[in-house]
Amino acid sequence: MTQNNPKSTLAVALNYDGTGAPRVTAKGRGLLAEQIIELAEAHHIPLRHDAELVQVLASVPLEREIPRELYIAVAEVIAFAYMLSGKRP
Repeated sequence: MTQNNPKSTLAVALNYDGTGAPRVTAKGRGLLAEQIIELAEAHHIPLRHDAELVQVLASVPLEREIPRELYIAVAEVIAFAYMLSGKRP
């Protein structure tokens, strides 16, 4: 997830292994956010730009599961990533 604003780019990386809820595995602003995005692109990980969602996800501590309130929004992101990769959720 990324926020598209060159001055204060914000990025949050999620990992979902099919058990439990997705976890926040990386997050950062500015240069760190750009590095997260570059790494995702280098590994062909789909990116989704959603400024409001990334702001909320950035408040989740690293390695913690996302809160229940975000399940539907993040499920849409996971479905988006699956579709881009030609997989079915």
